Amino acid sequence: MISKAILGKKIGMTQIFSDTGESLPVTLVQAGPCIVVRKRTLENDGYSAIQVGYEDIKEKKLNKPLQGQFKKSQVPFKRYLKEFKIKDADKYNVGDEIKVDIFQPGDKVDVTGISKGKGFAGTIKRWNFRRGPMSHGSKSHRIVGSIGAAGVGKVVKGLKAAGHKGAKKVTVQNLEVVKVDPDNNLLIIKGSIPGPRKSLLYIKNTVKGRN
Repeated sequence: MISKAILGKKIGMTQIFSDTGESLPVTLVQAGPCIVVRKRTLENDGYSAIQVGYEDIKEKKLNKPLQGQFKKSQVPFKRYLKEFKIKDADKYNVGDEIKVDIFQPGDKVDVTGISKGKGFAGTIKRWNFRRGPMSHGSKSHRIVGSIGAAGVGKVVKGLKAAGHKGAKKVTVQNLEVVKVDPDNNLLIIKGSIPGPRKSLLYIKNTVKGRN
């Protein structure tokens, strides 16, 4: 179970220099502040968790059920809602803020986002297939090739074929937090993060690293 998590948006990539003069590729993330909108308890829901909201939004842009939920909790209206099953969820109360300072430089995090959509792609670009001969007589330069065994009479499920590339949920694990800027709600994370600029990100302490 995770111990800390936050929602944010990708700003973009840049580089910073370490104390030894090493150039580090980093991604800037506008993380939080998030607000606790709802609590899940063992007594009422069978599990312990908190639901948090991120990014202000006008009331009229939400549907009636969501408007009612925010009004019941007496918290500002938020564009995004995410439920965190975190350790010590009982210590949070509705209306509490979760800010970027829950992380410290040196922490290892897992970042989840939606990868960039790249449209329809063939098997060479999508699955790294090899092309056929490029000589004049060949008629199989970039075609798929055989898609099934003789006598099967159908295309087997899971076949690697041409189709939509990208726009999928991707998690990059064990990234290092290089710097935290609480005044500007910024997380500076070493390495690349999935998704285009301004895309929503889910950042939590890593599940595999020693953090």
